[in-house]
Amino acid sequence: MRLSLVQKLILSLTTIVITVGLVAGSISVRAQQRQLLRVIILGADQLSKSITSSTWHAMLDDNRQSAYDVMRTIALKQGIDRIRIFNREGTVMFSTRDDEIGVKLTRSSEACAGCHATEPPREHLETASRIRITRGRDGGRDLTMMTPIYNEPACSNAACHAHPASQKVVGLLDLSLTLDTMDEELVQARLRAVLIFGTQALLVSAFIYFFTRRFVQRPIRQLIAATKTVSEMNLDQPIQGTESGDELGQLARSFVIMRDRLRDAMEELSSFNQRLEARVQERTEQLRMAHRKLMQSDRLASLGQLSASVAHEINNPISGILNLSMLLQRMLKDDGVPPERLAEFRKYLGQVISETGRVGRIVSDLLSFSRRSKPQQAPADLNAIVRSTMSLVSHKLKLNNVQVNMDLEETLPPLDCDASQMKQVVLNLVMNAAESTHGRDGARVTVNTRHDRETKALLLSVSDNGEGIPDAHLSKIFDPFFTTKPEGKGVGLGLAVLYGIVQAHGGDVTVQTKVSEGSTFTVSLPLEPPENNHSAPAAHTSAGVP
Repeated sequence: MRLSLVQKLILSLTTIVITVGLVAGSISVRAQQRQLLRVIILGADQLSKSITSSTWHAMLDDNRQSAYDVMRTIALKQGIDRIRIFNREGTVMFSTRDDEIGVKLTRSSEACAGCHATEPPREHLETASRIRITRGRDGGRDLTMMTPIYNEPACSNAACHAHPASQKVVGLLDLSLTLDTMDEELVQARLRAVLIFGTQALLVSAFIYFFTRRFVQRPIRQLIAATKTVSEMNLDQPIQGTESGDELGQLARSFVIMRDRLRDAMEELSSFNQRLEARVQERTEQLRMAHRKLMQSDRLASLGQLSASVAHEINNPISGILNLSMLLQRMLKDDGVPPERLAEFRKYLGQVISETGRVGRIVSDLLSFSRRSKPQQAPADLNAIVRSTMSLVSHKLKLNNVQVNMDLEETLPPLDCDASQMKQVVLNLVMNAAESTHGRDGARVTVNTRHDRETKALLLSVSDNGEGIPDAHLSKIFDPFFTTKPEGKGVGLGLAVLYGIVQAHGGDVTVQTKVSEGSTFTVSLPLEPPENNHSAPAAHTSAGVP
């Protein structure tokens, strides 16, 4: 189970308080026990001296019975277990317990060992050496005080005594006091200590609990709530706990400063993003305009290349029309066309109509290619775009002795594209392919279309058997103004414009080439191009054997 910070703090402080309380209570009880024991020892010592003093005269008069009666009377008092008197030889001369009278103890016994542990026997003992704690007959504890009876001059000089003056100790008074009262008092002291400690522990624990909840848990929860609001980017909600003067209050105020700085930074970043977006939109629009101008420049350059061959191609049918018109004029008489030449007249007139239609188609295709219209995508037939474009360049290709092969898949689905831009793509590819075969015998250009059902795209491939593209130029062929043609033959915009058009339609261009064997440009156009795709031209090539 995971504990919170407040729970850990409460548990730690409570453990410390309980430990300190237990140690303090134990020390207090032990000190009280030692104090009671010192009091009892002092009382036992005073009682022993009182007994010897009260029996002094009786002993001096050799009235033993009187002395014994005094000691029996004292033994009846509460707290006294027994009183014994030993002579010098260790024989019990008197005991409040009759069964002990006459018993002789050895020097190694507990009662005699204190004095007779050394030779000669010790005559004077410290109070601590005269005390021993034993178990009584009832199982309770007894405190036994041994008090030597000294041979005083009054005793050694008396006529009744036979103790010489050289004998210092004539006997021993052994007083046993029960410790039941002290033990009961200690039990009560322990109970009082436990009760006091328990009360203190409860009060301190309650104080710790409410203190930590009020001054620790609440501010921490407020800070946690504040961090959550900041993580949710809600930077305007007020933060509580800042009015406190302690460390948590300082932390809350620091957090407020951090939040305000974060809010200012976010506002500045948002403003910067807005300015950046506006600038990007402005630059994008400028790029689009530049791309359109680039496309129109390439279109005009292509139109310039086509103009001579188109003019020559138009010139042939117009010359034929002129000759046929002059022939028809000679055949026409004042009364009309002679009946015998009516069939011939109609034949020539049909040829005029055919050649005029041919000129019209050539001019229409040229106008369609050169017309500068706003880019607009609509479903179109890729094969029709290829055929229309090839009709513009067929005469030029014938003049250059370039054989054209078209392999068009007839079942192509409609392509959503800008037909005018697609014509420019086909024209650039075919013209580049034708120029790469210049000066080669058996020059050949192959145009192929097919439907790639796996990628859901239409593929337009233009292959040639020309010079190929060196590896050093492959990464640059789509760069604007890069060209390997002689000066005046090109400005290097054809492939760059082509690539921009293809990418704007969501497609891609790949190149397979081998030097001296030819190249194949493949344009992949998705049937469902992404919306608003206006990517700038970029280089993307691949090399291989066509």
